[in-house]
Amino acid sequence: MYVTRHFFAYALQAIMFTIFLGLFPNIALSADHSATVPANAHAKSYGGGWECDRGFREKRGSCEAITVPENAYLTKNSYGRGWECSRGYKEVKKGCVLIKMPEYAYLTSSGDRWECERGYQNKDDTCAKIAVPQNGYLANSSYGAGWVCNRGFRAVSAKCIAVKVPVNGYFVEGAYGQGWECERGYQADGEACVSVSIPKNAYFVGAASRRGWKCERGYQMMDETCTKVIIPENAHLDYFGNDWECDRPYRKQKALCVLL
Repeated sequence: MYVTRHFFAYALQAIMFTIFLGLFPNIALSADHSATVPANAHAKSYGGGWECDRGFREKRGSCEAITVPENAYLTKNSYGRGWECSRGYKEVKKGCVLIKMPEYAYLTSSGDRWECERGYQNKDDTCAKIAVPQNGYLANSSYGAGWVCNRGFRAVSAKCIAVKVPVNGYFVEGAYGQGWECERGYQADGEACVSVSIPKNAYFVGAASRRGWKCERGYQMMDETCTKVIIPENAHLDYFGNDWECDRPYRKQKALCVLL
């Protein structure tokens, strides 16, 4: 009787295990897969399977050692070449060579290139001293001339020339132009700022117009004056407001709007 009970108990366990494998085949496969971990590898801490040890790379089901050149170090990335050059070295033909820095240079924070110290510029892989002209100062940029002129001066060739601001004008910053502009109500005429004479029914626009003024909406320029726009029947002011156009479906014919 005792043997019979144990026989049925073992049989029941075998049946339950068979059912378990049928319901969860992946667990069994994962266990079998983990059992075939190649050399220089280890089982993954989650998800089943295996992965190569640090310093090795998976290739065709095995783990091959990563060849790290001199002056380089292993990375933790599973992609790429698996190594990076040490600070102060750069990759050349799958190796790491020392970065040669000229005088007055320093390594950048990335450690794979150099830049010139303040007051120097890169010229033909050397750091040449920036020649700052009188009435100029060092710029906070690594490009361009490396210097800018003091306020009231403008760069001309390699010098800082004083800007001669005419009466009724004011100094403006900028690498282009004459270095000055006229006050409102005045317009540049050669090296001077002349007063703009604005006719009735017009307003000042400065450099936006050759004359320095434009007619108000509803008026049009006639010689040096602004005359009222005469709008015929079946017409309206155009987009700019200084002429007229016919309403639809009328067409312009001389000074009238007619149906054609």
